[in-house]
Formats: sequence, C-alpha cells, structure tokens
Amino acid sequence: MRNNADIYTRLVPVVSLSKMLTRRAALASAFAPAVLKAAPARPNVIFILTDDQGYGDVSLHGNPNLRTPNMDAIAQQGVQFTRFHVMPVCSPTRSCLMTGRYNYRTGVVDTYLGRSMMHSSEVTVAESLAAAGYQTGLFGKWHLGDNYPLRAMDQGFQTALTLRGGGLAQPASPPNTGYFDPPLELNGRRAIRKGYCSDIFFDEALQFIEKNRRKPFFTYISTNAPHTPLEIKEEWAEPYRKAGLDDTTARIYGMVANLDSNIGRLMEHLRRLNLEQNTLLWFMTDNGPQQPRFNAGLRGLKTTPYEGGIRVPSFLRWPAKIQPGTKDARIAAHIDFLPTVLDACGVPPPKDHKIDGRSLLAPPVERSLYFQWHRGDAPEAFRNCAVLTDRWKLVGTDKREPELYDLPNDPGESKNLAAAEPAIARKLRYQYDAWFADVSAERGYAPPRIFVGTPHENPVILSRQDWRGPQASWNADGLGHYEIDVRSTTTFEVTLRFPPTTQDATAILTCGSVRQEVPVPAGATQVVLSKVVLPQGPANIEGSLQLAGRRIGAHYLELRTGKPSAK
Repeated sequence: MRNNADIYTRLVPVVSLSKMLTRRAALASAFAPAVLKAAPARPNVIFILTDDQGYGDVSLHGNPNLRTPNMDAIAQQGVQFTRFHVMPVCSPTRSCLMTGRYNYRTGVVDTYLGRSMMHSSEVTVAESLAAAGYQTGLFGKWHLGDNYPLRAMDQGFQTALTLRGGGLAQPASPPNTGYFDPPLELNGRRAIRKGYCSDIFFDEALQFIEKNRRKPFFTYISTNAPHTPLEIKEEWAEPYRKAGLDDTTARIYGMVANLDSNIGRLMEHLRRLNLEQNTLLWFMTDNGPQQPRFNAGLRGLKTTPYEGGIRVPSFLRWPAKIQPGTKDARIAAHIDFLPTVLDACGVPPPKDHKIDGRSLLAPPVERSLYFQWHRGDAPEAFRNCAVLTDRWKLVGTDKREPELYDLPNDPGESKNLAAAEPAIARKLRYQYDAWFADVSAERGYAPPRIFVGTPHENPVILSRQDWRGPQASWNADGLGHYEIDVRSTTTFEVTLRFPPTTQDATAILTCGSVRQEVPVPAGATQVVLSKVVLPQGPANIEGSLQLAGRRIGAHYLELRTGKPSAK
C-alpha cells in the first residue's frame, strides 16, 4: 500500500485534471482568453499493444538474453504497473481495453469461429474521444469484427489501417499471404503495403501523428507480432540464434527487438515534433507467451489463468504529469484502460453502460478482479478462471477444482492453499459466482450479426474466422454458417471461394428458404451465383461443396450488390 500511496501523491496533478478542465470551461466565460493558454491542454494518447509478448519478454523484467531499451524507457520515464493483468487470450482482452467492461458483457468470448465479434452497441474509448474532438487512428490488429457494423471504422476510429481476423496468414486473410507486403484494409478498402507488418503499422502511425500534431489525437498501434507465424528478417533473429537460443525463441526475440526499435522511432518522432511532454504513451501486451521461454518465474502460458498467462508488462509515460521512475503495485487490469484514458483527457465515461474498470489516476481501492477464457460458444461457470485480490488468487481449472494462492508469498503459484484456507476459498468463489451471473445476464451469448445489403460495406467478404456451427473449424473439412442480417431487399451476386477441387463437385448456397446449386468442375477455385435474392432480416447463410458423399465449407463467401459502398 505504500507504493500505491506513493503513486497517488506523485499523480495528484493528473487526478485533478478532469476537475481542472471543468474549471477551464467556467473561466472561459468570465476571464480573458489568456487564462486558457496558461491551462494545460488535453493530452495526446498513444497506445501500443503487442500480441503474445509475455511478462518476461522485456529486459526490465530480468530477461537474460533480450534487450528492450525503448520499452524499458517508457517505464523508467513514467510509471510501471507491476501487477497488471489481462485475459488469457487476445480478443477478450481487446474488448475489455476498448470498452472498460468485462468482455462477457460485450459478446466476445473467444478468438475465432464467430466468438470474437463485439456488439456494435458497445461504446469504445475511440468513440468517446472522437466525440470530444480527438482525431482517432488504429494501425494493426482489431480482432473484434471484420464486417459492418463491427469494424474499427464503425466503432470510433476515423482512420483504420487494419488486418482482418486475428492475424496475418490466418483464414481471414487472402491465401498465401503473410507478414511481408501484408494484405490490409484502410477504412474498409483493400490496401496493400510494402514491407514488414510491424514497420508498416508504425510508419502509418507516425504519419497520422504528424498530420494531426496540432489537434488532440488518439493513436492505437496494435501489432500482430510476436504472434505466430514467426516471420521476421534473419538479421533480427540471428543475434539470438548465435547466443544459443532455439530457432523459435530467436525468431520471437527478433520480432520483439524489431518492435522495440520501432518504439524508439516513435519516441524520437514525438521529440522532433515537440509532442513528448503532453503525450500519454501507454505500452502493454495482450496476454502471456504462447511458447515456453523465460517468463520471470511466472507459472503458465497464454490460455491459462495462472500469472504467466494473464500478468503482462504495462508501462505509461506522460512527462507533463507523471514523475519518472514511479512504480504502482496495486492490482490493475485491462478494464482500467478506458476509464484511465478518459480521466486523463477530461472526457466523461459512456452513459448507459456499466464500466467495470477504474481510473488508475485515482486513489487505489480494495477490489477483486476476474479473468476467464475457454473454447466454446458460451462460457461455463468456474472453468479456466481466476479471482484476484491484493493478496489472494482463486483459480478454477478446466476440471472446475479450486486452487488458492497467496501471491505476495508465492508469486510462482506453487502451493495450493484451498484446503488450508477454506473460508477464503469459499468467499472468493461466492464473489466469482456473483460476477459470472452479472456479466452473463447483461446480454447473453448469442453473437452479433453481420449486416449485408447496406451502403456501408459492399462487397461483404465472410471468412472462416466468423463462421459457426458444430462442424466449424479451420481444418480443410470444416463446415459452418454465418449469422447475418439482410438489411434491404436487393439482389446479390454471391461468390464461393475454395481451394482447387480434385474432382467434380456441386456448390450449394443456402440462406433461410433460399437454396441454389451449381456444378463445379475439377480444379476450380470459385463459383459465382448471380441474381440471388436473400430473405430480408436475420438469417444463417452457408456456402459449401458436395464432394463424393461428403460436404465441406467454402473458405470465403463474397456478397456483392449493384451499389458501391458509401465512402
């Protein structure tokens, strides 16, 4: 608690910023404009989120092989949140970050198969800042919906250069593409960029910052590195391979080193533009590491609710307000990002939405935090979850057996105290049950529907990222449907795309009462159905191939109307 009190003392000017902005408005009507010039301007905000970079993947946390001087500098020049936690996998974390709400309230339960789409009625930090006059830009991974009305450009980002789905070289991307010269979308339109993906995202973000340097801006740089596939130029991985590390770790560290170099470019860019002092720069990662490697003694990896899966680096620099070298040891989490940023910018939180997080610029309070993830269309009570307090952590395993850890005395979670401290375990389980009932009751777990037949997106391209059903998968024989909402009575041209067939087949399109079949010759990779009239309203649409007694799903469905998308 001494550290917590210390950060509060150091951040008092920040804590009072929203009140100060209110006073500014009152002063504006009573005093000369010169008063406003002397008052602090709203800060710019830059948020960097990397993918599958663990707690141990920064040199500040004792990594013996990896050097990350620029990531470390953010902490050294600002505040290091030493007990910051996220969900065990990425889409749930991203939903929490964007909304300040637990992801189960937002519709996001997993990372694929239609479970990583966030309801468009959610209000993001970008929407709140844009409404307050900020210029908003996202560069990289969104992973909360590829189609209208779920895209980043539909959720408050005025400029959105994004990859589709959860990452490059995954089913949402075109076939045979990867981290070099990646297929991206700029505000919904295809945009090919030359170079390495992480370099591109930072290049574009630097241009956005320079263009908007005279306005308040929110820049979200969301990299897909160091997530698999581990694609990186050899020059970045070779030093780690020469140091004796295995090829996988060498590639990951090379990807992190590249990210650190780009962060250095960003920091120099802010200095050159004289934006450094009043820019809130926040760096964190979305979950623990996917592969075993140094993780500062923490137990578990990505997908687990142990510390190695959910505790991540989180560093914030704001030279105008935060004293360098500050450490904050309170428990904190992804849900705190939105309220903290809005507090710093003097912007009120969204109305009519329960915000689960707290501003980290406010004094610390005693509270419990909740984390959970597992595969499936809906979560199951007390499966692969955790309840975290300042001292205790209750873990529910896949077998739903309780484990209790005294984290200050056992940060590696090696001694299960559930039997020795049954009263504490019961209390935390009671809290979990109340939380689970609360978040589950808000909207349930039916997924949001993808809109088709609107002027906002044409064509609509559906991929295996978002199909659903008991046979849905990313395997070659997967079969699934898409939950759509046909918003107008119109005629569609529907294209089914698939890998080359080795034999004659039949393409089948179904949507409600509509069913069309056409022959497909061996070797074909697509078939086009013209003048398809889909029933207006909610429906499930499925495209498949019938092959010698078995049916497999088309990898992509493209629905095009005669009217182009609205710009």
